Amino acid sequence: MITEIEIEGFKSLEKVRLKLGKFNLFVGANASGKSNFFESLRVLQGIGYGFSIDEIFNGKPKSASSEVWEGIRGGSSRAKFVSRDGLSADSVFFGVRLQSSGKWSKKVGLSYSIAINPDLGIICNEELEDVFSRSSDGVKEGEKLLAFLPARRGIPYLSLKGTDAYAEVLANMQNLAPVANVLRGYGQRMSAERMGESGENFASLVKVILQDSDDGRAYLSWLRQLVPIEADKVKILTGALGEPLFALKRGVQEFPAPILSDGTLRFAALTAAFFQPDMPGIITIEEIENGIHPTRVRLLLELLKSQSGGDGPQVFATTHSPVVLAWLDESDYETTFFCKRDEETGASIIKPLSEIPRLVELVKTQPLGELFTEGWMEGAF
Repeated sequence: MITEIEIEGFKSLEKVRLKLGKFNLFVGANASGKSNFFESLRVLQGIGYGFSIDEIFNGKPKSASSEVWEGIRGGSSRAKFVSRDGLSADSVFFGVRLQSSGKWSKKVGLSYSIAINPDLGIICNEELEDVFSRSSDGVKEGEKLLAFLPARRGIPYLSLKGTDAYAEVLANMQNLAPVANVLRGYGQRMSAERMGESGENFASLVKVILQDSDDGRAYLSWLRQLVPIEADKVKILTGALGEPLFALKRGVQEFPAPILSDGTLRFAALTAAFFQPDMPGIITIEEIENGIHPTRVRLLLELLKSQSGGDGPQVFATTHSPVVLAWLDESDYETTFFCKRDEETGASIIKPLSEIPRLVELVKTQPLGELFTEGWMEGAF
C-alpha cells in the first residue's frame, strides 16, 4: 500500500503531502483537485508497469503484453502546474512511501521518488531509498522506470528482487469505473478472477465468486442490502455458447442484467470487486454515491471500510455527497481529505478533516454533512 504521498507541480497540485490509510475518502466541489489527485495515482501505476514517460502521459496502444493505456487527461502538455499569473512548474514530482507484503520485501517500507519533465519526456531525478539514485545525465531517452530495474547493471541482485515487489505495489491498481452497458453484456470468458476496470467480464467474475460458498453468501448478503431489488439469489445465466450473464432472482422471478437499472448493476459490480480472487492491492472509485439511494449510503461505507481493512485492498474514493459525510466516524477523519482551490494561485489544497481547525469540536453540535453543504469548510483554512 501507499502510506505517504507527496506531489509537486502536477496539474492543480502545486504542493500536496498526505499520510494515507487503508480507506481514503476525498471530498470537495467540482474542480477542487480530487480527479487530479487520482490522475497522480495513474502516473504511479504507469511507473509500476514500466512505461516510458511519453507512454504514461500520452497513451500506449494495445500490444501483445499489455492492454490499451489511455494516458493522462490532457497529455504531457497539460501535466505541469500553471499558476493563475501564468508561471509554470519546471517539472512534476511524485514521492511515495510504499509498504509491500511481497515475497522479497517482508512488509518493509521504502521511499520512492521521481521528478519528471513531461514536455521533454525525461526523468530529472529518480531514487529508491537505499537501492539506487540517478539524475538526468544517467537516463537514456525513452528508458523505462522502476519496474525495469532488473535490466540495469551495477545494482545488487537482492535489491533488484526487492524492487520488483515495490513496482508491483504501484502497478497492482484497479481504477474502477463500471459502465452499465458493459455490465449488461455476456462475459467474454467462461470465468475470471478479476474484472476489467469498466466492468468487462463482470458476470465471469461473479460466476467464480459463487463457486466459493463463503464468498457467495457474503456477496449476496451485501447485495441484498445495497440494491433496490430484495434478491433471494444471485444467478448466472448462460448464452448459446455457455457464456455467463449476471442475473438476480426473487422467488420465481429472474432479473437478467439487461433489465436491471444502472445503479443496481454498478453496485453489484463494485461489491463483486471486493470478492475478486485476484485482488488488486489498490482500488480507486470516483463518486461512490452515484446510483445508490441515500438510505443505503451507510451500508456502502461499511462495505468499503470493512473490505479494505486487514488484508483487503487499499481504497481511494471520492464523493460530493453530504450524506456520505454524515455517516463518517471521527476515526475516519485522518484519512478523509477535503479539497479546495486557493483563490489567488489556483492551486489545490488538500487537508485531512482531522487538521481543519475547530471541526472536531463543531461536529458535536452540527452534522458534518451540514458543515460541508453550507460551505463552512471552504473558509476554515
